[in-house]
Order: sequence, then C-alpha cells, then structure tokens
Amino acid sequence: MNAWRHDFSHLPPGDLPAALQAQCERMRAAWRVSAAASADARRERLTRLLEAVLDHETEWVRAIDADFGGRSGTETRLLELAPLADEIRHLRRHVARWMRPRPVRVNSLFWPARARIVPQPLGVVGIIGAWNYPVQLTLSPLANALAAGNHVLLKPSELAPQTAALLRRVLADTFAPDVVCVVIGGADVAAALAAAPLDHLLFTGSTRVGRWVMQAAAERLTPVTLELGGKSPAVVADDADLDEAADRIASAKGWNAGQTCIAPDYCLVPRARRDAFVAALRTSVRRRWPRGLADADYTSLLSSAAWQRMQRLAQEAAAAGATLVPLMADESPYGDANAHRMGPIAVLEPPPQCALMREEIFGPLLPVLGYDGDIEAAIAHVNAGPRPLALYLFSQRQATIERVLQATTSGGVTVNDCMLHQPQHGLPFGGVGLSGIGAYHGRHGFERFSHLKGVYLQHPLVGAIFDRWVRPPYGAWTQRLLRWMLRR
Repeated sequence: MNAWRHDFSHLPPGDLPAALQAQCERMRAAWRVSAAASADARRERLTRLLEAVLDHETEWVRAIDADFGGRSGTETRLLELAPLADEIRHLRRHVARWMRPRPVRVNSLFWPARARIVPQPLGVVGIIGAWNYPVQLTLSPLANALAAGNHVLLKPSELAPQTAALLRRVLADTFAPDVVCVVIGGADVAAALAAAPLDHLLFTGSTRVGRWVMQAAAERLTPVTLELGGKSPAVVADDADLDEAADRIASAKGWNAGQTCIAPDYCLVPRARRDAFVAALRTSVRRRWPRGLADADYTSLLSSAAWQRMQRLAQEAAAAGATLVPLMADESPYGDANAHRMGPIAVLEPPPQCALMREEIFGPLLPVLGYDGDIEAAIAHVNAGPRPLALYLFSQRQATIERVLQATTSGGVTVNDCMLHQPQHGLPFGGVGLSGIGAYHGRHGFERFSHLKGVYLQHPLVGAIFDRWVRPPYGAWTQRLLRWMLRR
C-alpha cells in the first residue's frame, strides 16, 4: 500500500529536503481532497490504528525488547500498549462531538448577533518520535492528529531501529501512503523533516535537540509542539507517609530504568527524615525487583553509551562529595556493563555544580537532597531551576498541597504519587519553558492539531445600528457610545 514511501536514510544529505518537500506536497494534495473528513472517516482511521496496535502486540513487545537489549514485556504492555489503546478508544468515542461547531457568547454590545468556534484540520502534520517509549510516544500523537482530520508524516526514532522498522511496516499495511507516511533515517532526516513545509510539527525528545528542531521549523514559521524533559522533582513534605512516598517514587524511577521524561529526577526530603527515606527506598526497590538486575520486570538501559553516562554522572558526584547508595540487593555499585543494566542508586547530597544536578538524568540515579525548615525551602529550590515537565508532591495537608501548586510552575503535577497525570484523558500533557511548548492528549490533543476558527454571524439589527454609530462620518451617537465605553 505504501510502495512510494522511501527509506530516507539512503538518500544523500543534499537530496533530503527536496525529497521530503515532495512527500509533503503529495500528502497535502490528498488532504485537500478530504480536508473536511467526516466523523465516520476519522473514527474508521482510529479503529484501524487501534487494530494495528492490538493485532501486533507480541511483535511490539519483541521489537522493543530487542532495541533495549532487555525490556520487560509486562512493562511494555503496561506503560505503552495499554494506555495507547485506551487513548485511541477515548478519541474515537468523542471525536464527533469535538468536531461540531461550538456556539459562544458575543459581547453585550453585539447581541443578538451570534458567534461560534469551528474546528478545522491543519493539513499535514509532522511527528518525530522518541526512543524511550517508541510505540506510545509515536502513535499517541499520531492518533491525536488523525482525530483532528490531518494527514501525518511520521519519523520514528533511529535509536530504536527494530521498533522503527515495525512501525513502518505496520503503518504501511494500515494506511494509504498519502494519509500516514513513515520515513526512516537518522538525525539528518529529522532535521530535514523539521524544515519541511508542514502545517504543524510535534517533537518528543531532549531540550537540546528541541532547540535545533525549533530553529529548523522557524525558517517556515511552522508551529511546533515540543515535548521535552527536564529535572522533575519529587517533594516530600514533613507530614508525608514516608514509606508510601518512597515506594511510589522508587517504582516510578525503576520503570523503564528511569528512562522516562517524567520520571522523578531528584527528591527533596526534610533533612531529619532523609536517612529514613533512603532506607525506605531500599526496602521498596528490593521488594519490587526481588531478583535485582536479573529480575524479568526490570529493564536495561538502551545502550552501552547510556550505561557509561550513568557511571560517569555517579562517579563525578561521588568525587564531589556525594554518597552513593545502591538500592538493589547484592549489586555492584554500577550494575552490569556488558548487559548495560544498572539498578536504582540513591545519590545523597550531590553538589549543585555537578552534571547530575544540571542535566536531565534519564536513568536510575536518584539524587536525594535534604532541606531545612518548612515547605518554603523546597519551593525555593524548585523555583531556582528551570521549570520542570512534572512535579510530584507527597503531603496530606491541603494547605501544603495548595501552596506548592500555587507557588511552583511545571508542565503537570501528580500529588501523592508519580507520573499518573500523564495518561489522564482530561488533562493536557506538555511542558512549560525549557520543558516544552504546547500540550496534547484527549480534547487538548484534538484542539492542538486543529485550527479553531472564530466565526461571527452578524444580525441585521446590530448591523444597522453599527452602520449609523461606528462607521464614518462620525456623529453625536458615536461620541455618546465612546463616552459610555470609556467611562470610569
């Protein structure tokens, strides 16, 4: 079905921009024919996407396991396939209602004229997926874009090549090439795609690469959604249930071996409770993964390079005075280099100048910082850095919860747990500042990939009054109107 789609990795770099531009033009020509795709057509596309996810469940699990050199199959189903299927069903269930023009009130001076918001597809949307959840973070934005009536030019991450090849094959069998087109290649293909004449571009990845993507898209003023990352704090208040907080933080950090954009990056704990918190972390990790690195439910780091980076970050922090506390039972400090597996390690009081506290960790290292005084000290620490993609707060006091929510800015928040705001259909998912631009999921995703066109419908009475009062030549009635509108 998708015979004209190319593996762009084999093209000379100089040919990439023209090839992708031609691809976009073919897709835009097809989109114009079906620009007002009906609700039935959109639901049918979402149904086909859902079937592609479910019919190839075992293949997705195997491909991701191969790319990671060891990824828990249960984790792939739990963290990628099941939430993705749930999201597609939600979009399919509600898209017809979201598509309808939405009446809105006009200003009092314009009554009884009418107004409405009309959602329209954008056209051809580009999606650059991520390697850490290579199915969910590629097909979730695809589902949102299809629900909004767009055609999609999609590039999976080259760092998960087995999954990328499977995505290309499955989507080629599922959609016509002028509706969904998958392009394969490395960073040069991603750069060319970002510079292509798209109507919107969504990128998921690091803040560093996000800057390059935005610069490339800016040449054509292509609107972007950037799902980036950052240092997402877990704040433990003095009234928190320490065992519960430690268990939920450790579980979230252990999922995918910490290779999650919204994983807790570091912990802020009352100094007097820090050591008890670390002991609770160790208890939790050993209960959740009782066989340590050999546990089938624990995932490898993506590559030897990722393992070496974790080792470098930990060693640098230790050399600067931090204390390393491996949390898995009977584990050497840095795990298994040959299998690039490393268990969670608590890093106590790393100094702020070390790379561990300046870079997004994206792995199983968990800095634990003690704070003195009340919750204001933790708030000040969070606010001293860039705005994070997520924030996690553990407290039973409503006043503390409201204070942290009001005093900090982050992409999203989960209170008394970690990461669970992300799969909620009713919540926008996205960053703020250096952690991202824009948000999607559920209706927020539908609207992100739509143009919300404002329409004003004039009423004869209002038109006649305006003809007399607000169009030149201006007379006494105009002056009276202005005096009333500019009153104090």
